[in-house]
Amino acid sequence: MNCTKQMACIIVLTISVLTMGGCVVSKKDYMVKVEESQSLSSELAALRSDHERLKKEKEALEKQVAELQTTKSDLAEAKSELELETVSLGKEIAILREDNLQLEEILKSKSDTLSKNIVDLRGHVADLKKENALLKEKNEDLENKTRALTADNTNLQERIAALQEKADAIERQRKEEILQMRGTYESLLENMKSEIDKGEITITQLNGKLKVNMLDEILFDSGKTTIKSQGLEVLERVGKVLLNVEDRAISIEGHTDDVPIGPELKKKYATNWELSAARATTVARYLQEKIGIDPKILSGTGYGEYQPVASNETEEGRAKNRRIEIVLIPKEIVPVSRK
Repeated sequence: MNCTKQMACIIVLTISVLTMGGCVVSKKDYMVKVEESQSLSSELAALRSDHERLKKEKEALEKQVAELQTTKSDLAEAKSELELETVSLGKEIAILREDNLQLEEILKSKSDTLSKNIVDLRGHVADLKKENALLKEKNEDLENKTRALTADNTNLQERIAALQEKADAIERQRKEEILQMRGTYESLLENMKSEIDKGEITITQLNGKLKVNMLDEILFDSGKTTIKSQGLEVLERVGKVLLNVEDRAISIEGHTDDVPIGPELKKKYATNWELSAARATTVARYLQEKIGIDPKILSGTGYGEYQPVASNETEEGRAKNRRIEIVLIPKEIVPVSRK
């Protein structure tokens, strides 16, 4: 009989005894008993609850025991496996120890080699530092030279720009002069058409120079230095055109053939050189005094027989060599001999 049934029986038995004994129970005693009975009922209920709880705990413990038994079996099996693995690992450890010894020997050998390499490398680094210092010094020199070259280049660029500007100005002036020379050339062609057609005068324009070539027979009589009337008329027409020329020097050049001066003429002119110079000077003076050309741009030069334009073996050639040339040249160009 469990505890609950026992308690119930006790309560019933107590009540029965009180009744059967014929004892008269006071109301007070009765109420006490009732309260005790109720208290016992409560305790009975609590005992029942504890009983159910303990029952469940027992079942849980029994389940845990069963699980522990299973775990124990598994652990035993695992232990056997671990023991086998331990034996196997022991063998592997022995092999690894042997390998480790070999690796230590290899490592020592490589460490020695590495130490030697480090020593060599330190020496190499020291050399590189020296080279780097030298390179740095050279680089500073190069930078200084570069700055100097940059400054020189800037100055050069400025000079080039200035020279280019000057060249542009000269080119503009040259073009203007060419146009002016062209106008002078055309004016001379127009004014000297008759003489040009007769072959007495030739007019050429080349390399910025304009040249009027006049045979001496239209200007001078043989062996003379006085300009004859026909020559004065020709020079007047030429001079009026030249009067309008700007930024040009006018060179008067006298030329002769190679026939020596005769005895009478030699008393005045020692050679053809002096004769050619006198004729050139006479023409220059005429252009200054009669035409009004500024003497600062005039010059007279005698070349004698030494710059022929034709052969002196024939009369025709000698006639071409006896000539006066009026040459227009840039002011900065000094007259030089030309063939």
